[in-house]
Amino acid sequence: MLLLTMVQQPATGDTTAGRPCIVVIDSVLGKGQQMEVRKGETNMFAGGGVFAHCRGSGTSLASDSVAWFAGVGRFDMIGQKHLVHIRDTAITLDATTAAYYMRQERLEAHRNVVAVNRSTGSVLRGPNLTYYRSVKGMRDTLELYASSRPTIDYRATPDSGEPYVIVGDRVRFKGNDRVWGGGRVTIDRSDFAARGDSMQLDQTAGFGVLVGQPRLEGKGARPYTLTGTRIELGLEGRDIRLVKALGNGVATGVDWRLTADTIHLHVEKKKLQQAFAWGPKDSVHAHAVSTRNAIQADSLALDLPGEVLTEARAFGHAYSTSQQEPAKRDSTAKPGTNWIAGDSLTARWTQEPDSTLGRGGTLKTVLHQVIARGSARAFTHLANEHDSLGPSLDYSRGAIIDVLMKADKVDRVWVTGKADGVHLEPLPPASPDSAKKDTAKTTRKKAPRAKASGR
Repeated sequence: MLLLTMVQQPATGDTTAGRPCIVVIDSVLGKGQQMEVRKGETNMFAGGGVFAHCRGSGTSLASDSVAWFAGVGRFDMIGQKHLVHIRDTAITLDATTAAYYMRQERLEAHRNVVAVNRSTGSVLRGPNLTYYRSVKGMRDTLELYASSRPTIDYRATPDSGEPYVIVGDRVRFKGNDRVWGGGRVTIDRSDFAARGDSMQLDQTAGFGVLVGQPRLEGKGARPYTLTGTRIELGLEGRDIRLVKALGNGVATGVDWRLTADTIHLHVEKKKLQQAFAWGPKDSVHAHAVSTRNAIQADSLALDLPGEVLTEARAFGHAYSTSQQEPAKRDSTAKPGTNWIAGDSLTARWTQEPDSTLGRGGTLKTVLHQVIARGSARAFTHLANEHDSLGPSLDYSRGAIIDVLMKADKVDRVWVTGKADGVHLEPLPPASPDSAKKDTAKTTRKKAPRAKASGR
């Protein structure tokens, strides 16, 4: 048995307590050779299958051949028929080649690298890995570095269920719960996908961040996306519970779009439930758009239970517009625009069958009610009992205005508190005789006069 020692301290305690590794060669199945380079410095080479361990610990090493360079304290392991296999107290590692630098307690592995965190079950696969062992007086926790786009199945705990799949140009781990990535980083799971130039995850602190054109996509039955200058994640256990876009935020769902300087999305049971948006002080910056409706205000709150838009609340300089469908008899007419404004707005949507898809079609989100409070104003196209006459026009003011919609049209308007306004009914259709007279008058009025001729 060959004993390779570069650390002169006594062998007390296990490697888990931060003890340096003193490599002991257990067996050499082939040939071995020792070469004295200078007095007190002997190199060693062995092949045909070599098995070793770190003295006084459970760390084991196995490879086809090894080379020990005493001067630099380097122990090389090379796999030819079989991969190098290392079982440390913190990780297990397979690779084609590995070099262990004992003075730095640093292990470098190359080609076909597979590393498994024995505490959490996280797995790293890639072309290279640098592993810094936890050693008392040198570093208090393990560190891992990998480059050339490794793939990591990242778990915080062994029972954390589905892992985060992380890919990046460069990845760094510190301990079992902190990871950083740089260069075209992606984070994927069955319920979401995230992208960015750089990222950080801290499972213990429940925090994550993406920067560099970040983007997050929810993968539910009703998917959503979020972009911004910076995206932060709020983690709780194995799930993402909060997603924040800080700066130039844009959130998009199946039937809505939200833009603001800052956007917070609240997630529960892997589904989007609420969205909050606001802009800089004294600036109307938050803006929400659904199929035919738009709302803007200083701040916005959207309720999306089960990822379905049901209610929006707008506060501060609130203003909303909606498109009024033209009468069916006139398909060429442009839709009119209704608007309502106030210190605050509440808009409510309902789910109705989409008649355009026929029987068995999906539901569509339809605006049902809009309420304005505080200096409320509204301009609406009111549906008329006689569709051929077109809608009536109504401008109202009051403390509170409540607009009720039906079939994408304004059905009722209630105004309370110092109410006033103007209501205009459509003109009745002209009789055929009067229409002919009006046409003849118009024709005569438009007929050009004959120019004088010199002939």
